[in-house]
Amino acid sequence: MLRDITLGQYYRTDSVIHRLDPRVKLVATFVFIMSLFLVKNFWGYLIAGVFLAVCIKLSNVPPKFIFRGMKTIFFLLLLTMVFNLFLTPGKELVSFWKFTITYEGLKMASMMAVRLVFLITGSSIMTLTTTPNNLTDGMESVLGPLKKLHVPVHEISMMMSIALRFIPILLEETDKIMKAQMARGADFENGSLINRAKSLVPLLVPLFISAFRRAMDLAMAMEARCYRGGDGRTKMKPLIYKKRDRIAYGVLYSYLLVAIVVGRILFR
Repeated sequence: MLRDITLGQYYRTDSVIHRLDPRVKLVATFVFIMSLFLVKNFWGYLIAGVFLAVCIKLSNVPPKFIFRGMKTIFFLLLLTMVFNLFLTPGKELVSFWKFTITYEGLKMASMMAVRLVFLITGSSIMTLTTTPNNLTDGMESVLGPLKKLHVPVHEISMMMSIALRFIPILLEETDKIMKAQMARGADFENGSLINRAKSLVPLLVPLFISAFRRAMDLAMAMEARCYRGGDGRTKMKPLIYKKRDRIAYGVLYSYLLVAIVVGRILFR
């Protein structure tokens, strides 16, 4: 299951999405997530699904690779659906024992499930098509206006980028440690919940040690290269908007307008 987590990974290939400016992809991800919370009906989510499918097609990332990450959020997805299904009041559809399924609960559970799947998939496309350096530069540029409020934008962007890229590294390290512990007789799958929780101790301790060691190595490498934050720094490849980026902005805002009109105003 650890290998199924795709968030934070970069898929190296050539595509229209890969060549877009990282600022466009950051804004697009934010706009797409915002649209998921604005639409209120089936047609709005259908438009969001079509937009997401087009982005996946243009990214040249295999759909199996993207949706493989859905396995890791299955429990969260199921828990969200169950809570909305049984705890939302409304018109009764099915009732058994102490549980009641309502029409509003079924609608809310379906919407939350689709919203969560679309949210994770849309975020994964951004990280799969953007290198760590471009992601950092894009975040710094998008958050640039906060510099006037003395917010350390560069440092925040660097930390967010490093944290995001550490996800696949730590997952790979966890997989190695689990295999090493299983070769020594550790059992992470059988037994009661308490026993399985106790079996995680020999996994977490070396994982934390490895994480701190990697963080220390990274800090020493940055210090050896005279890294001193964002003040006065120049970039080898400055971000410059091109024609395709302006077209992408136009398509993005057109999608948002259509999604709001269809998903919130026309079909209430």
